[in-house]
Amino acid sequence: MKYQNNAAISHKAAMMFQAADGTANLLHEDVCLPACAIKRSSLENNMAWMQNYADARGVSLAPHGKTTMTPWIFQRQLAHGAWAIGVGSAWQAKVAMEAGLPRVLMANQLVGKANMQLISELKEQHSATTFYCCVDSLSNALALDEFFRGRGQTLDILLELGVPGGRCGCRSVAQAQQLAQEISTLPGLCLRGIELYEGVMHGADAQQKIELFLREAAGLLRELHQQQRFGEEEMILTGAGSSWYDVVCNIWGSESLPDNCRVVIRPGCYITHDQGIYQEAQNAVLARDSYACDLAGELTSALELVALVQSVPEPGRLIVNFGKRDAAFDAGLPQPVAHYRNGLPQEGGTTGLTTIGIMDQHAMLTCPADSNVQVGDILVFATSHPCLTFDKWKTLFLIDDQYNVIEQLDTAF
Repeated sequence: MKYQNNAAISHKAAMMFQAADGTANLLHEDVCLPACAIKRSSLENNMAWMQNYADARGVSLAPHGKTTMTPWIFQRQLAHGAWAIGVGSAWQAKVAMEAGLPRVLMANQLVGKANMQLISELKEQHSATTFYCCVDSLSNALALDEFFRGRGQTLDILLELGVPGGRCGCRSVAQAQQLAQEISTLPGLCLRGIELYEGVMHGADAQQKIELFLREAAGLLRELHQQQRFGEEEMILTGAGSSWYDVVCNIWGSESLPDNCRVVIRPGCYITHDQGIYQEAQNAVLARDSYACDLAGELTSALELVALVQSVPEPGRLIVNFGKRDAAFDAGLPQPVAHYRNGLPQEGGTTGLTTIGIMDQHAMLTCPADSNVQVGDILVFATSHPCLTFDKWKTLFLIDDQYNVIEQLDTAF
């Protein structure tokens, strides 16, 4: 067994031991725990499933890269057939462009001189990559036009359509039409399509509101196309997060769109899925959509937190060595799914174990008073809302189903 000198440690889940052949295993405590792991089999399954879905619906896939911010994953999504990677900021665009993506869709406004300068330099350095961002105001459009035109560049933009009380976006079709007209006079900008995010709409009638919103967007695109606001290039109509992508495909698939319109969906959390809010969302998709039901396989949870029991202070209570600094807790607490000791699964698994509280570096669990869980045992946890687990780790471990480390994946948050 080789020992990793601590001078080489650069992140909190450092690999400290390796076998002579260079392998390491999380269940053998070769890595400082807690550690965040991704099961390769589930990851590859999820990438294939969503790409197959997009292909079956005749749409393009631009997964939202801000979920993982892991260039290795971006490249695997591209290899599976993704048309682009979606991002939310200039920094995220830099990571995606430097990873070699052919198209980067920033589903957000580009504001501020420094952010504009970064994108301008990236456009020069990665001229083979097409970059898009969103606009929803004349003031932003004017600032972008002045900046990029002054550097001899043209910025590809998408008109963002929003809803009252929502996030960004023009609050009405009329406002969007007026802005498109004004953008047509700005030589530094090229209007390439329409972007929206339907996930801000909630309530018992959310689906009805979303369907109306999507039809309004399709109608707006047709009108702007007739007015020749997009020129003769391919136009883009894009929406769909991880909860309503089937509805987006259904509505836009039933609309009469111009022949040169590309529909792009942007789910992100499917990549590792979860056993919380996105499992619930996927169950709803399966209940609504025959296309999803007809595809082989299903999305499976790929992201796990591997941690140690550090205290059993009283009967019925366990303390585990991870906390808010390590895992998402905004949409449900991480829950135990497996129990190991000395690398072996324990009889009874995690029956009766429930996470009830979380602090910065501690998770509190209840358990049966006669539980056999001991200090030093390993518990594996599934999480809800993968975005806010990914961003807490500089390095992730890609593992096989036996928890052998296949590769270390660096994130770029």
